Amino acid sequence: MDIYETGVDLEIPDVDITSFVLERVGEWEDQIALVDGSSGREITYAGLRDAIRSLAAGLATRGFGKGDTFAVYMPNLPEYAIAFHGVASAGGRCTTTNPLYTAPELHHQIHDSGARMLLTIPQLVETATAACDGTEVTEIFVLGESVGATPFSKLLGDPSIAPDVEIQPAVDLAALPYSSGTTGLPKGVMLTHRNLVANLLQSQGTLKLERGEVLVGVLPFFHIYGMTVIMNLGLRFGATIVTMPRFDLDKFLGLIESRRITRAFVVPPIAVALAKHPAVDQHDLSSLEMIMSGAAPLGAELSDQVTERIGCAVMQGYGMTETSPVTHIVPLDRTKPGSIGLPVAATECRLVDSATGVDAGEGERGELWIRGPQVMAGYLNNAESTDATIDPDGWLKTGDIAVRDEDGYFAIVDRLKELIKYKGYQVAPAELEALLIGHPGVQDVAVIGIPDQEAGELPKAFIVAATDDLDTDELVNWAAEQLSPQKRIRLVEVVDEIPKSASGKILRRVLAER
Repeated sequence: MDIYETGVDLEIPDVDITSFVLERVGEWEDQIALVDGSSGREITYAGLRDAIRSLAAGLATRGFGKGDTFAVYMPNLPEYAIAFHGVASAGGRCTTTNPLYTAPELHHQIHDSGARMLLTIPQLVETATAACDGTEVTEIFVLGESVGATPFSKLLGDPSIAPDVEIQPAVDLAALPYSSGTTGLPKGVMLTHRNLVANLLQSQGTLKLERGEVLVGVLPFFHIYGMTVIMNLGLRFGATIVTMPRFDLDKFLGLIESRRITRAFVVPPIAVALAKHPAVDQHDLSSLEMIMSGAAPLGAELSDQVTERIGCAVMQGYGMTETSPVTHIVPLDRTKPGSIGLPVAATECRLVDSATGVDAGEGERGELWIRGPQVMAGYLNNAESTDATIDPDGWLKTGDIAVRDEDGYFAIVDRLKELIKYKGYQVAPAELEALLIGHPGVQDVAVIGIPDQEAGELPKAFIVAATDDLDTDELVNWAAEQLSPQKRIRLVEVVDEIPKSASGKILRRVLAER
């Protein structure tokens, strides 16, 4: 068995997530913690601390306590942090939901999680009301006012009587996000206080976030990447977080310029825009010191294009909801484009041949397995899926195919279930996508396998063109010159948009169903 790790130990304090995040608030009480990027509204660290205690008190007076679930159904706003930590301080667990969900999609998560209360915004009250029908939700709260919901302000209580709940960090759940659901219904990922505290320490060990930095909160806080790496890590280390309710390139660039953003945590679609969109040239992005991409593979060529255009370090990290999420990060002082980097502290990993169950050899592909303190407690109400994902020795099977190079750096080459089988060969869509995105006529791309009677499957590329005169035949020939025969693109379709999840992952099943 070949186990890879950095050899860096980690001392994890036995404390709840909110106490850990707010541990040093007294050092920067008057500093701005959160800014609503749309309105400019600001909350100081002292104001954040007091609001969290007020919410915990209000929840306790309504009988909400240890083990109860509270749902948040809204876009990124400063109140997201108040809701998350107010619930955790009351001893509850926060299930964060996609604000783009329809009523049936939301109903599944509300019902499955057993949520008792829900917080949303006026524009989503109607959907939330429909979704909560037939669930355990007894009251819907809204930021502001809306018919059929209670104003959030009425939920806030006296911070001086906030409950002192005894929390067991290694046992009690703090967060209950749901997996992306690209196959089957989304599953509740049970993350303990210890999971989240450990991952903040693991992430900071490489990212080295400093007090006074300014982060743009564009990635959704309902997703574990935004929740941990932007919201909680930023607040733990004294940053100012500028929230965006949704991604809009012009507003994103404008906030970087006007708010002097120092670090931008993004997903590959945003990296594509930074590399290729003409609007980038209209803004001063000189404040950026680092761009980090995660949630899906970022090719070396695209990474280099962003670095050259923006003039700051571009790095990549890796993780998943089930690992809180970070397991690998590229060191800031030893970047390697196209790589997800090294395992973070206290994280072990293996590469396992999916066909034989034997560890892959040096330089060979294998499914990435992870073991560490950030690995989830399991899937809620789904022991079968838990057992299929985490083996008896605590190894979590990621479903991602990776390789490890001579420097110990890992790279994700594809998803286990997304490999294209062409005449017996395994073809990795991510490899083809990383090549095609480097063509000047390609704005975005996704590759899937199309059933073929003779070959088994044919690689097909869905292209979002960067120009009006893209010659697809020329594109195919250009790619063929750089690929071995079994990897060559056989079919091309030009589309207006590549379907993706909120975390930036390509929804290949949507393309396959077209």
